[in-house]
Amino acid sequence: MPVIDFHNHYYPPGYLKALQSGQSQVRVSYDDRGNPLLHYPGDYNIAVPGQRDLTIREKMLDDLGIDMQVLTMTTPGTHVETPAAAARLASLVNDEFAEGIAAHPGRFTALATLPLNDPHASVKELERAMRQLGLRGAMLFGNVNGIALADRRYWPLYELADELEAVLYIHPTHPLGVEAMTDFWLMPLVGFLFDTTLAAAKLVFAGLPERFPRIRWALAHLGGAIPYLAERLDRGHRAFKECRQNIQRPPSEYLKKFYFDTVNFDPDALKLAIAFAGADHLLAGSDYAHQIGSPTLMLESIRALEISEEDRARILGGNAARLLGFSRSAGE
Repeated sequence: MPVIDFHNHYYPPGYLKALQSGQSQVRVSYDDRGNPLLHYPGDYNIAVPGQRDLTIREKMLDDLGIDMQVLTMTTPGTHVETPAAAARLASLVNDEFAEGIAAHPGRFTALATLPLNDPHASVKELERAMRQLGLRGAMLFGNVNGIALADRRYWPLYELADELEAVLYIHPTHPLGVEAMTDFWLMPLVGFLFDTTLAAAKLVFAGLPERFPRIRWALAHLGGAIPYLAERLDRGHRAFKECRQNIQRPPSEYLKKFYFDTVNFDPDALKLAIAFAGADHLLAGSDYAHQIGSPTLMLESIRALEISEEDRARILGGNAARLLGFSRSAGE
């Protein structure tokens, strides 16, 4: 059974070059080793060599016995640009994803980057990325410059994603209220998790998984707080009529069909997610090559779980293989 790292990030060289040339609203500085630093509210990302060079990354995979990674872009994302720049940069990223996949056969696949501040352009880019480039879906950020993913402006995107049976992977970005999270790294440590939680809860209460049932939803960082708070969302469904107007069943019934990556390296937290959604809905993830990520801890935490070897194989790669269409029977 393969080992597939579903949650990791890659800045393609052409994208970084565009940022460094001033074609972007992202502020770029450099550390004392010459690594680019990409700044956004409450955080910055260090584009270390493994974040921008697939040859270095492939050696890491070989060293640790990881078969494949699902490449995604990371914060700050193209949606912080002007709409025209966002569309141009998203296409550039996706083209470089496809080139990287072709240059390293069998080691990488990818989820598309979309210019989310332009919903119409996002529809066009998702169709191009999936139909022409062969990507498996897209990564969405938990909010788009303060706009919720559940907003109706994104429904045409979800109509196409439903038609294509796309994987839509929700990754956080700086949340509303980020100004209260600028010390102690609270934005990535706390704000990220609640950005994902809020996005997923609102999507469910707005009825999107019910309206578009063929979309395969996945959540970063073990779903934020979703496995922990799902019972409270169900109580809201019972107590408040507004929480029942768009959905027929309790929120947890929809959320249990989401996939959750394992970027929470506490085996007890992983056990909670397994109890909530089942071992067949967890996806191994490392958050490589961020400072806070670790492929080693990804492997160690999953191997420490007291579960069957069949379930462990599902989490390590079988579920991702099935979700991405590499093996319809993998992990089953």
